[in-house]
Amino acid sequence: MGKTAVVVGGGIGGLAAAIGLHRIGWQVTVLERTSTLEDAGAGISLAANGLRALDALGVGGPVREASRGQYSGGTRTPRGGWLTRMDGAALEEAVGTPIMGIPRSALHRLLRASLPAGTLVHDRAADRVEQTGPATVRVGSGATVLEADLVVAADGIGSTIRSRLFPHHPGPVHSGQAVLRAITAHAMDLRTDFELTWGRGPEFGHIAFPDGTAEWHAVLTLPAGTRFPDPLAELRRRFRTWHDPIPALLNATRPEAVLHHDVNELRTPLPSYTAGRIVLLGDAAHAMTPHLGQGACQALEDAVVLTAALGTESTVEAALARYDAERRPRSQAVAGAARQAGKLGQQLSHPVAVTLRNTAMRLTPSRVATRMVLRHHAWAPPSLP
Repeated sequence: MGKTAVVVGGGIGGLAAAIGLHRIGWQVTVLERTSTLEDAGAGISLAANGLRALDALGVGGPVREASRGQYSGGTRTPRGGWLTRMDGAALEEAVGTPIMGIPRSALHRLLRASLPAGTLVHDRAADRVEQTGPATVRVGSGATVLEADLVVAADGIGSTIRSRLFPHHPGPVHSGQAVLRAITAHAMDLRTDFELTWGRGPEFGHIAFPDGTAEWHAVLTLPAGTRFPDPLAELRRRFRTWHDPIPALLNATRPEAVLHHDVNELRTPLPSYTAGRIVLLGDAAHAMTPHLGQGACQALEDAVVLTAALGTESTVEAALARYDAERRPRSQAVAGAARQAGKLGQQLSHPVAVTLRNTAMRLTPSRVATRMVLRHHAWAPPSLP
């Protein structure tokens, strides 16, 4: 088995795949089309399955040190009433770790530091990817061609590689929502590690970081392409009557720090995550809505399963077949569950439906809520060679 790989995309999934491949003796080059990675000003929550994947790759310890455990908080109404309370200690007892919050830029930095110098190449687009022989894939054109035994397409929801491999697939679609988010400019006096507040349609949430700063996000039901002249002023208007600390979080934010993205997803599941010696990973394979906080965790699972398959199977083809068989059912099921969670959570707007949901949430015992969380968090990584 040849052991050269090109990973297209330097996001969380691509970097994790490169770390895994390097660990089992592959020579890896990561091509990133941008000079700086997107979403550097956002934060991320890592559930037990994502943290276990990072442990398997050998970087779980540093990530935990840079994170803050989500022990306190829960889900609230705009007036501040609690729908559910988070019991991070119970979750830690059940799965070995609480959910951890970390700035995305810090996670990127730790993943990059785990790779040999020169592995990540910025400002390099994979404008052409083709399998030129039974065991060779060519990436690029002209004087910048790379030949490899494997190409990992981790080029995100707008993956050009996916569109070439599956030209008849409809591709990503708009979910009907947009997310605006930022990290506060200074430390905050927050009483909880994590909160999520559901109104009739909009959602607001925050996660706290070890240095006292916090990332907040607002999910709004908006047509694709909608943008505001002053996003921060618009959010202050929309959430001005919501409970503390929502107004304080917005007031602690610099206007230029606010990111605004449409929420898109691969609503139509792909028929395969592989084609020849090209494999799709992360959002390129299964982009999902953010309502379960599983997008990055599923990409990390992808990276570990791909590494394990390539490290134990006798051929690349057998390894990719195993990867597809293991990852496609699970990741597509999680994507479907995330979509359903959005319908019952943030997207719910009818007053009667909202009242029924809120009542059901208040009456649900905490142990039942914990079991529901464990459906997606309780994943054990395969052993890596």
